This record gives sequence, structure tokens and C-alpha cells, in this order.
Amino acid sequence: MSTILDKIIASKVIEVASRRLSTPISALEKAPAFSRKCLSMKQSLLNSESGIISEFKRKSPSLGWIHEDADVIDVTAGYSAAGASGISILTDMEYFGGTPMDLMAARQFITCPVLRKDFVIDEYQLYEAKAMGADVILLIAAALTVEQTLQLARKAHELGLEVLLEVHNAEELGHANDFVDMLGVNNRNLKTFEQSIQTSFDLAALIPDKFVKVSESGISKTETVKELRKVGYKGFLMGENFMKEENPAEALSNFIANLQ
Repeated sequence: MSTILDKIIASKVIEVASRRLSTPISALEKAPAFSRKCLSMKQSLLNSESGIISEFKRKSPSLGWIHEDADVIDVTAGYSAAGASGISILTDMEYFGGTPMDLMAARQFITCPVLRKDFVIDEYQLYEAKAMGADVILLIAAALTVEQTLQLARKAHELGLEVLLEVHNAEELGHANDFVDMLGVNNRNLKTFEQSIQTSFDLAALIPDKFVKVSESGISKTETVKELRKVGYKGFLMGENFMKEENPAEALSNFIANLQ
């Protein structure tokens, strides 16, 4: 029986093949953003008092539309001004309502590092991320083999991109390698979309200290962030909690103020 993740990856294979035909890598390398020096999200998190990576997403497979008419420039520029340590932008249309144009449009108004949030299965997507103006790419252990993770992480570093590796259980920690900068624990199971913050607490001690630890999904309270910090987390990826509000950037600003 196929999971939601299986369906997403199957459609992503078709999507990437189509885009590769319409825009070859040689064209991506000529994009103005391709030559820019990427910002370090790893350092941003290490130097940050809040560690919040605020996410721009209009919908999700589990919730449907969260904020359908959200303007990517208004929200992400607001996030940046409000003190986000990093910003995550969904570029998947079918399941999350995002597009590569969202990241490209927002990039010029953002001063902090940007993560291209998508289901990366092919090196072509790394070139795309660089051409869009992303600083970081996400690799999802559940969607890749250990060898694929290594190849993609190595290539990302060659392009100057940082790597956030996402895991959900102890077994997936075996995907970690020397080209991973940040190790994220997704509190949501991508196969069932059920979530539990306990996942981050359970895996914290198993993550080698050389990786900056990031807790992803399901965080809505400042108390949770404070407790996660105690077990070593430096980054906290939050999207739904802010995007469900009329003014996501204001929600982020209030959250950071309450963290102090």
C-alpha cells in the first residue's frame, strides 16, 4: 500500500524530468543568482538567540489550504524583519501550493539564509535551488537511499549550498555523512503524517554533536522550544503555527518576543 510520501516522490520524478527538458542545467548556471555566495544557515542558527526557521507554505497534504492567498514577499520579508534565523520556502506546487517563483521573488527581500523546501531526488534540483537563490537544500532520509543522500549532499557542497538532512527515527540517522551541515528531526511521520514532539526528544542524544540539531514540525509553544534547547537543539522549523495567522510575520515577532 503506497504512502503519501510514495505518491509525492512518484509525482516528483515526473515533474523533475519535465523541468529538465524545458530548462537544462546549462541554462540554470546562467541565472543571476547562481553566482551569488550562499549565506550560512548553520552559522545563523549557532549565533541566533531564537533559532527560528520560519516557513512559508500555503497548504499541506494533512491540512489542505492553510493560507491560500498569502503573498510570499509580504510574509517572507516580514519574517526576515522580525528576526527569523532562516526562512524555509516550499517550492512544491501539487502538495504544498508553492513554486520556484516564490523563492525567486522573495530572495531579494530577505537578509537571512533561505532553505529550498522540496523533495530532492535528483542533482538537477540542486542546480535549480542555486539558480533560485537558495542557500540550503533539504534532503529527506525517508525518500532516499544512504548512497543517494551522500551523492546529493556532496554535490550540494560543491555548488556552495548547505545541507539540512531530515530524519524521523534512529534508523534514518544512518543517512548522515560529512557533507551534512544540519540534522533535522521531523516530528511528523511523512508516511502517515501523524506528529509528535516526543520524536525530537527521543532522538536528541543519538545525534552526533558535530551536526547542528533542528526540530521540525508541530512546534507551537515557546515552552517547547525552551525544553528542546535543553537537549541540544539550536534550530526550530515552524510553518503552520505562523501561516495559519492573518499576519504570519507578526505572529513570528510575538513568538520571538515571548522566547526572550
